[in-house]
Amino acid sequence: QVQLVESGGGLVQAGDSLRLSCAASGRTFSRYYMAWFRQAPGKEREFVAAITWSGGSTNYADSLKERFTISRDNAKNTVYLQMNNLKTEDTAVYYCATKVAVGSFSEGYEYDYWGQGTQVTVSS
Repeated sequence: QVQLVESGGGLVQAGDSLRLSCAASGRTFSRYYMAWFRQAPGKEREFVAAITWSGGSTNYADSLKERFTISRDNAKNTVYLQMNNLKTEDTAVYYCATKVAVGSFSEGYEYDYWGQGTQVTVSS
């Protein structure tokens, strides 16, 4: 059974940085996308970033790629999301998700497994 566990969220001030972690277990993820999505109150879920386990190829939402960085540690089966210069509009629940690395990497409905989410709150 695939399990994804996010951590690292919290309350920060605008301009601060946070690093989220997603620990994955339950299978070999070598041919999988790992992605971060977020959902703010009253808004739809949106794609943040994705990475392939095997080659480390990355993709980002255009509006976030200058401030956010996705990475992975294969030995630890963990994916990270480094978020810099946080803004109040980054406030959301952040989820990691995984799927086989075919098709779209940014469509949430294609992802099979999701973590429980971690809250990020950015104050002004």
